Amino acid sequence: MDPLGARSQFVDIQTLPTWQQQLDDDGEETLKHQNDSLLSQQTFPSPFPFRPDINRKIILFTGDVTLLNCTAIVNTSNESLNDKNPVSDNIHQLAGPELRDELLKLKGCRTGEAKLTKGFNLAARFIIHTVGPKYKAKYRTAAESSLYSCYRNIMQLATEQSMASVGFCVVNTTKRGYPLVDATHIAFRTVRRFLENHGNSIETLVFAVSDTEEPVYKKLLPLYYPRSEEEEAACLPLLPADIGNSEGEPVVPERQIRIAEKPGSLEDESDEESLESDLDHVGNHAFARMEGDVDKQRKLILQGQMSEAAMQKQHQRNYNRWLCRARAEDLSDIAALKALYQTGVDMCGRTVMVVVGRNIPVTLIDLEKALLYFIHVMDHITVKEYVMVYFHTLTSEHNHMDSNFLRNLYDIVDTKFKKNLKAFYFVHPTFRSKASTWFFTTFTVSGLKDKVRYLDSLRQLFTCVKPEQIDIPPFVLEYDARVNGAYHSSESSGL
Repeated sequence: MDPLGARSQFVDIQTLPTWQQQLDDDGEETLKHQNDSLLSQQTFPSPFPFRPDINRKIILFTGDVTLLNCTAIVNTSNESLNDKNPVSDNIHQLAGPELRDELLKLKGCRTGEAKLTKGFNLAARFIIHTVGPKYKAKYRTAAESSLYSCYRNIMQLATEQSMASVGFCVVNTTKRGYPLVDATHIAFRTVRRFLENHGNSIETLVFAVSDTEEPVYKKLLPLYYPRSEEEEAACLPLLPADIGNSEGEPVVPERQIRIAEKPGSLEDESDEESLESDLDHVGNHAFARMEGDVDKQRKLILQGQMSEAAMQKQHQRNYNRWLCRARAEDLSDIAALKALYQTGVDMCGRTVMVVVGRNIPVTLIDLEKALLYFIHVMDHITVKEYVMVYFHTLTSEHNHMDSNFLRNLYDIVDTKFKKNLKAFYFVHPTFRSKASTWFFTTFTVSGLKDKVRYLDSLRQLFTCVKPEQIDIPPFVLEYDARVNGAYHSSESSGL
């Protein structure tokens, strides 16, 4: 309902189509174009799955944010809250002189903060003022964190004030210079994560954009708010490698400093119990951890003089460095190989990860990037119990991973990778591959041998994983039908 005195140019957000409803207007064309790409056949799980309940809260509106009849609208300004930009100018013009007087009482606003005033003569009851960062490529990390804080604090303020609807402008100005595409990625993922974790009370969020901003928003919205499972699959390869943490915040381990009560007490056994909880809040270098000379620590490890807890911390720091690199690197070329992907669950309800040996061109790819991709995909999977299915089907000499690479991978990955791996199903093994695997699991790594299961047919695999729960490459199905009979090809025709 319009507030008393609302003028006719104000827009009732209840009359605007939601993002989910817009699928019928433009979704089919977008999906058709994207499905023409081979990348749309990816079977990796999307970190932003199809959620119609969230999509119904989202509106993309091409027009002036100041005209929206909602609980609050967002104003982008500077630290003194007196910036001259189109959004602020329109808000001040429609809100009236009382707004300027109230802003003086706030005594400014720091970058990344959000402050609240009344809406005065606007249709919106409140105005949330925020200050976006000044962008310089040299300080990109700091700018990303500040822009994330803008959107996060806006959402937090809206929740604390029990706001039903918020109208967002683009939190950026020409003078601040933040690239629109990069800023939009941060905006969408931050809002999406907040709605997932804390946004039950919020009913509607409107992204108000200009004609020049609309194409970017319309292109990137499906990545974070897919309107169907088909759109989710089509947009997955287009997501950037860095999607932040579970709240959408940029992950910068080097800047997460923990001040310990006894800095430098590496071997304090009392720290052992809190090790796991601390690791999420610490940096990767000696200063961030307040732990002294890293070279000295490595020397102690070599001499066997460092405690087990200290060695675990050293290993975790190393893994965190690899994980940080994996999230920042462009790994789309490795993803396109479809050599590693998540499928369904096994008979015990555990996540199933698939490795396709023939899709790994060892002699042609950058093995370090392959290692980074493995860590990037697996990190969130391994927090719970999981199993791996390795299809050795029709692999050649060019597909065999070097044992040194596998040992390096095993040494780098976090302990949760090893602890939560419950079974490794080796499908269509050869005598040579069995011998190599036995040698590797017996003399090179420990704790893996008992988890390996050799399966000569898909029939055996289906006793562990139902056919409808695993995406099997066509050439594997054809090979198994040829070698083990036509039973599997007919059983699995619905895959």
